[in-house]
Amino acid sequence: MQNKIYFGDNLPILQSLPSESIDLIYIDPPFNTGKAQSRKQIKTVADDNGDRIGFQGRSYRTIELGQKAYQDQFDDYLGFLEPRLREAYRLLKPNGSLYFHIDYREVHYCKILLDQIFGRNSFINEIIWAYDYGARTKKKWPPKHDNILWYAKNPAQYTFNVEDIERIPYMAPGLVGKEKAERGKLPTDTWWHTIVPTNGSEKTGYPTQKPLGILRRIIQASSKPGDLVLDFFGGSGTTAAACLEFGRNFILVDNNPQSIEIMRKRFADQPIDWINCEGLG
Repeated sequence: MQNKIYFGDNLPILQSLPSESIDLIYIDPPFNTGKAQSRKQIKTVADDNGDRIGFQGRSYRTIELGQKAYQDQFDDYLGFLEPRLREAYRLLKPNGSLYFHIDYREVHYCKILLDQIFGRNSFINEIIWAYDYGARTKKKWPPKHDNILWYAKNPAQYTFNVEDIERIPYMAPGLVGKEKAERGKLPTDTWWHTIVPTNGSEKTGYPTQKPLGILRRIIQASSKPGDLVLDFFGGSGTTAAACLEFGRNFILVDNNPQSIEIMRKRFADQPIDWINCEGLG
């Protein structure tokens, strides 16, 4: 099938898709922080009177190219999410899964909502993505994690490719023997992974871009080659990047022009069907 990226409001687009047509859904909706999420785009040029020091003491000047931002605030966050999550349930195949990426401020409210839609028995895991980057408050324990809730439409039958999951090193390899140490161990429900590095090749400039390594793990574990993956908060397109790497098909949706601009650049060499749905709804 042709991979698709829609520009428009995700709710009417979801309503237009056929029931039980999706194998895996990953979404990273706005976290409802009440803040404008933004990221400056900069470049540096050599300058003896610059504002930063680089390799071997050389001086560089910072040039701000622009800033990408969106307002992360909803008066009724759960009211915004509920119809979209009900559509997600309808769209999943009987053995399909939903991975819902959220932060500590909203996760408990969202889990109650998902329990109502999917059923409490369909809750499989809460994955903690832990990272160590950025400022540290001195008023409380600094929050350095996100939460990913995994629900299976049918908790008795769902895709989980345990042999395909990339293994990680043992923290104490000397305690498990050479063979086990060389093979590594399966990740637990706590994933230690850095954020997208500021100057890394993976960086797109999107304010809330998620690391490719997180999406690789989800897609390898909970889908198969040729499966159809849906992300209706497409953002920078990391879900699509992981799907292309592992031979999955995808549908992405976003109503942010900056998101579409970034994805067009990121996938300029890919045969993708770009669909403008601004008129829907």
